[in-house]
Amino acid sequence: MRFWSFWFNSFVLSSQYNPPRFVELLMLLLAIAMLAIASILPDRPYFILGLSLVVGASISILVREAIAPSPQTRITQLTASLLLIISLYGFADLIIYTF
Repeated sequence: MRFWSFWFNSFVLSSQYNPPRFVELLMLLLAIAMLAIASILPDRPYFILGLSLVVGASISILVREAIAPSPQTRITQLTASLLLIISLYGFADLIIYTF
């Protein structure tokens, strides 16, 4: 029980310390889960939801870095831009093969 209490307290503390980064982390974790499910099951809703979460998290990261830069701003912006480009490519690929 002490083990779970420690993790729960760490979880609460990290969400209070930097809420935008915490929400972005949750969005990216959910996106990874949705894209993993989409690779196992050939259903489009999981794929679309995963890509949507990646786009939202990437835009949120880029806006947060523009407002309040962190020490590793360049790497964070590069990674978020790369995720955004890959997600938009995934949406374009989905639209092309749908029609």
